[in-house]
Formats: sequence, structure tokens, C-alpha cells
Amino acid sequence: MSNKPDKNIKAYMGEDTEFSGTLSFEGTVRIDGKFEGEVITDDTLIIGQKGQVTADIRAGTVICEGQINGTIIATSRIDIHASSHVIGNIKTPSLSVEVGSTFDGQCDMSSDDKKVVSLSTPASTPQPKAEIENMESGTGN
Repeated sequence: MSNKPDKNIKAYMGEDTEFSGTLSFEGTVRIDGKFEGEVITDDTLIIGQKGQVTADIRAGTVICEGQINGTIIATSRIDIHASSHVIGNIKTPSLSVEVGSTFDGQCDMSSDDKKVVSLSTPASTPQPKAEIENMESGTGN
């Protein structure tokens, strides 16, 4: 992506911009400056290569090429590009992480109707004494 906004972007924070507070919007917003606070949208947030965001983010889609420090919850997807540094926990149904990026946190890709299937083997179930004695003597079942 280039550092210049395209026609689909509704708002753009340039490299020399700093903002603190709550950012709520519709459409696509790109941040190439510094932002601190909270982001709330059902749409797309793009963090450009020079972007530095320290915030809790709730969005439809998050595309990161810069730095994010905070919790990210995306209802559609999160794309972490090669130039990115993401520190914080993320929750999304779809995640793309390119080689060369940094992600330090936990990722939850489960649906809200959690159906947990244990992959660990259960602790050995005690066998009746007679079966153990048969196994030891080699007579088996």
C-alpha cells in the first residue's frame, strides 16, 4: 500500500498527526500518524507503515502495516503485514500473519458458541486388578 490515501478511504491521519481519544467511524480510515485511545467501527481500520497506535480496537477489519499496542477485536479479519509489530491480544475469526511481522500476545479465533474438543489424552484410567494381573502374567484377555 502506498502512503497516500486512496478514494475508498473516508479519513486519513498523516505521518505528522497525533491524536488521543475515541475514534468512531463508518467506512475506511487509515492512520499513518500516532493515535492513542480507543477505536470503534464495524468497518475497516488501516494502520500504515509509519502508523503507531496504542489503543483498544473494535472493528470489522484491521489491516496493520505499522505498530499496534493494545487489544484488537475484529469481527471479520485481521491482516498483519511483514512490516508490522503487534503487541496485545487479538480476537478474530480470520487471521493473516506475514513472515517478518512481530506478534506478541494471545489469539482467540473461536466462535461465540464454544465447542471445545480436548486434544490431550486423558489420564490413565485405573484398570480392574484382575486385568492387570492377566497382563503381567501374559495371559491377557
